[in-house]
Amino acid sequence: MTASLSRVQLRVRGFHLDGYGHVNNARYLEFMEEGRWDFFDQHPAMIKELHQAGRAFVVVNLNIDYLAAAGHGDDLEIMTGIVDIGERSGVCHHRIVRKDGTVIARADLTFVLLDIRANKAAAIEGELREALAALTSAKEAFSP
Repeated sequence: MTASLSRVQLRVRGFHLDGYGHVNNARYLEFMEEGRWDFFDQHPAMIKELHQAGRAFVVVNLNIDYLAAAGHGDDLEIMTGIVDIGERSGVCHHRIVRKDGTVIARADLTFVLLDIRANKAAAIEGELREALAALTSAKEAFSP
């Protein structure tokens, strides 16, 4: 497997915080989405071809482990990559790490390939499968 991770740097700002002074749990979803956008920004031809073919990746499940609090001024790195490809779905892994090496959160997000016209999951096959497989990383690659 070829490691292909997105690494986004982000500083925690006041508007990310909740009443307890740490990053609100919902903000982590936004941080991870930023990581996914960055990941696919690195592979724009794939997304363009999908859209032209009437296909899109859509999220169907997300499991997050919150491991430590992040606070105002913390510098975070959001690592994102694909760790598994199935027949109709795949798994994207996220890891959010503070500058001191503390893992703040990790998550596995399951996506499907949606046939937009039929409004149902489509098979991940052919050139798309090969392209995604080439971008797949082992979870061990996410170590800070």
